[in-house]
Amino acid sequence: ALGLHNDIIGPYLTGLATEEQKRRWLPGFCDGSLITAIAMTEPGAGSDLQGIKTRAEDRGDHWLLNGSKTFISNGILADLVIVVAKTTPEGGAKGLSLLVVERGMEGFERGRNLDKIGQKAQDTAELFFHDVRVPKENLLGELNGAFVHLMTNLAQERLNIAVAGIAAAEYLLEITTEYVKEREAFGRPLSRLQHIRFEIAEMATECAVTRTFVDRCTEDHANGELDAVHASMAKWWATELQKRVADRCLQLHGGYGYMTEYRVARAFTDGRIQTIYGGTTEIMKEIIGRSLLG
Repeated sequence: ALGLHNDIIGPYLTGLATEEQKRRWLPGFCDGSLITAIAMTEPGAGSDLQGIKTRAEDRGDHWLLNGSKTFISNGILADLVIVVAKTTPEGGAKGLSLLVVERGMEGFERGRNLDKIGQKAQDTAELFFHDVRVPKENLLGELNGAFVHLMTNLAQERLNIAVAGIAAAEYLLEITTEYVKEREAFGRPLSRLQHIRFEIAEMATECAVTRTFVDRCTEDHANGELDAVHASMAKWWATELQKRVADRCLQLHGGYGYMTEYRVARAFTDGRIQTIYGGTTEIMKEIIGRSLLG
């Protein structure tokens, strides 16, 4: 929830908001009294942003917003929701805009807090918009410019997920290394078995290589040089590594790894979403492939 608020929503508000919008929203955003979310995914549109059906009609002094979103992180608790909506009949890359919906707006309803397999402490919701009157001054960024805004900010979002992925993999490797030193089988520590040593060696090497690339991408981002392709590479590689490491570390914990009181079990379920949100692994590969092959 904090990563979403600070690293994903933050750049939209600091980079796209008008001075008037910043005065309204940034104080609460910074002191934590306003919780934020971004609503892109719909029941029928996930990684394909051009499939979005939520629409906003120009009614002079306001937009009339109708549609629904799903899998929205912070959705239950959010006070400000950046909603991606069609502002032209055709929508698509040139017909989407960002509208900020605020808590209490008539017609804005929240569905159930979705029951996920992991990340239980963080709310993920369905959102519904029934003739919500969104003031014109709540347009964020350029009219019909959402696709460009989203593509610009998704690089940081994907890098953020990649950083979380490699950090989780390193943490799992650390606690599993300690576990196999202490756990005994056949009268000696698991760490004395060659297979176990090979597993730890492989994961340590993969983590070291991945950390080097993610650090490079972080440095590029700090210098304003990170592009969508390298962000996609970092995202898919680090999160797929996290998934593999979680699975292998759980296996090395044996039956204890399947028990939820063990950290490796919680990490296994909490981390599974990493290869899905922020753009699936398959979409990351498509972005990379298009850059190389056209």
